[in-house]
Amino acid sequence: MNFSKDNRIVLTLDAGGTNFVFSAIQGYKQIVEPIGLSAVSDNIEGCLDVLVNGFNQVISKLNKKPVAISFAFPGPADYEHGVIGDLQNFKAFRGGVALGPYLEEVFKIPVFINNDGNLFAYGEALAGMLPEVNKAFEDAGSKRRYKNLIGITFGTGFGGGAVINGTLLTGDNGCGGDVWCMRNAKHTHMIAEEGVSVRAVRRVYQELSGKSAEGLTPYDIFKIAEGIEPGDQEAARGSFAELGTIAGNGIANAVNIVDGIVAIGGGLCGAGKYIMPALVDALNSHLTTFAGERVGMIQMKAYNWEDEEQRNQFLGIDVDAVKVPRTDKTVPYLTNRATCVGFSKNGASSSIMYGAYAYALANL
Repeated sequence: MNFSKDNRIVLTLDAGGTNFVFSAIQGYKQIVEPIGLSAVSDNIEGCLDVLVNGFNQVISKLNKKPVAISFAFPGPADYEHGVIGDLQNFKAFRGGVALGPYLEEVFKIPVFINNDGNLFAYGEALAGMLPEVNKAFEDAGSKRRYKNLIGITFGTGFGGGAVINGTLLTGDNGCGGDVWCMRNAKHTHMIAEEGVSVRAVRRVYQELSGKSAEGLTPYDIFKIAEGIEPGDQEAARGSFAELGTIAGNGIANAVNIVDGIVAIGGGLCGAGKYIMPALVDALNSHLTTFAGERVGMIQMKAYNWEDEEQRNQFLGIDVDAVKVPRTDKTVPYLTNRATCVGFSKNGASSSIMYGAYAYALANL
């Protein structure tokens, strides 16, 4: 699906626990300056007022009527029916609130709500990393193309989504693509998100340095890793590397099911130079059988798209040919299985909005 030249307008929202950012998308482009309003997460009436106010402000800047509203909410909900339930960061929705149907009543247009990880993945698949990778293969003269993508977000939590051959994997329970609740590779009784999040970076820095991390942000710890600010440089780098290792182990499970490339976004990507090597190493690590055989964590080799040498190696992989027995014919033969992992060039917020836009148009 290509909506890059579609003239329809969709209202979008990036709903964070602190701020709501409203916008409008047409042809994968924001056509208004985004409007940020403080979220009211603990009072349903106040939250509804903010939502209506924000969308009305965007509508006032448009020269034609939007065809839909489409936006992301963090965490699990009954997105198919537009009902937001017990989200940790939004106490106002405890017990379930029919937010989608309410907004449809107010604005008289269809409303689509989905998980932010899902919409990030959809945006990257249709207007982000997937077309970027396939264009690079085309420019390299390769016949190889990819159809599937796993989208991962590093931030307050460990988000994820999957797109298979242009279709967003939502799942029968609205939980398709979730990675946050996978097993933590280091602390096996805990969820992966405890090792892949803002709080994880702070905790691990404190553990490795033996110093209090109270008041430090991941950006502070990144500056320590860079040697810009005083602190334990090795511990700072180690905190991001451990995040990469735990994330890589979780992503490996997703790659084995979806079998596609991986796009990563979110606030913690600013420290990607310390995260990515450990993440790719985890993907390329091995397990064993009782017979002592080494088996790859994933069935293909993972390449770091952000590393020029590895990216060129990945782009150099083409489809081979094998002869059909007793004929002069040949058929394609995929001998080198490979995937790549890279950071979003759009940024998580933009890709989420692009995903929301495409999800609405695909379902109208």
